[in-house]
Amino acid sequence: MNALIEGMREVRASFDEALSSVDSTEALGELRVRNLGKKGALTVLLKSLGKLSPEERPAAGEQLNALRDEMERTIEAKGRELRARENEAREAGERIDVTLPAKGRCGGSFHPVAQTMHEIVEILQGMGYSVALGPEKEEELYNFESLNMPSWHPARDMQDTFYFPDGTLLRTHTSPVQVRSMLRYGAPLRIVCPGKVYRRDNDPTHSPMFNQIEGLMIDRGVSFPVLKGTLSGLMDAFFGRSLKNRFRASYFPFTEPSMELDIECVECGGSNARCRVCKGTGWLEVCGMGMVHPSVVRAGGIDPERYNGFAFGMGLDRMAMLKYGINDLRLLFDGDVSYFLSGRDA
Repeated sequence: MNALIEGMREVRASFDEALSSVDSTEALGELRVRNLGKKGALTVLLKSLGKLSPEERPAAGEQLNALRDEMERTIEAKGRELRARENEAREAGERIDVTLPAKGRCGGSFHPVAQTMHEIVEILQGMGYSVALGPEKEEELYNFESLNMPSWHPARDMQDTFYFPDGTLLRTHTSPVQVRSMLRYGAPLRIVCPGKVYRRDNDPTHSPMFNQIEGLMIDRGVSFPVLKGTLSGLMDAFFGRSLKNRFRASYFPFTEPSMELDIECVECGGSNARCRVCKGTGWLEVCGMGMVHPSVVRAGGIDPERYNGFAFGMGLDRMAMLKYGINDLRLLFDGDVSYFLSGRDA
């Protein structure tokens, strides 16, 4: 018994001496292990209780437990003190001087397609056009039938259109907005319709989802020269310089007559037979257009005997690629921000 009491005095004396020099929570943890761990000094004394007589064990065990509890409390108090000191030191080292000037941060920007859309819309708004929007999940009536495409028309083939079980579909062009706007606002009308459209295409030059923008003018005595002047002015303003253009006869079911617009190559101006953009032709197809078919005007609730008009449409993705020198359509959908931040010519 006497030997056990002497061992307790030695453990406590050693503990107090070591505690006085502890200056970190890490060192305090090591001290706790040396004294109260599985192989600690006090733990060894607790295991020696079995060597005492049955009469001596209760008193000795009570003293050892009291010493262990006291050491635990001492360690806990010292730990709070050390943690507070370390937190203060850390905060002092990490303190922010709010009087220092801000480092600044890079400003965000629009995606090239969004930027293109904003630019074209702004130009057309300057010509008196208003923005009109419509649903992307559309009805056949507005997407096809009202646009002079009956049920047998090839454009309605399932391999081109995403249909839903209820007979609705993902719109294949933004033209349904024209019909909806005529029905809602009547004539005269001058609108521009940007938005996403969907078709069953997926290759390096096509995407199942892409972006279009269309314009529509309905009024009395609208003529083809007005349409040509509108598009010539739009292209010159968008590309920032006067561009040669040509209009070619074409066919669209919702316009008659129909044409397509070509502009001189924005890369080489038609002077490079090896140009990667125009493939040496000197021309770029950018837009489809025409005088709105009378049956489409009538489907919009407007009398084609009193009013006529024109419509035009183009792909925003293609316009963005031409203006910003991007030669791979997939870059517009990959989300690789670093590519556009690098300023490289695609």
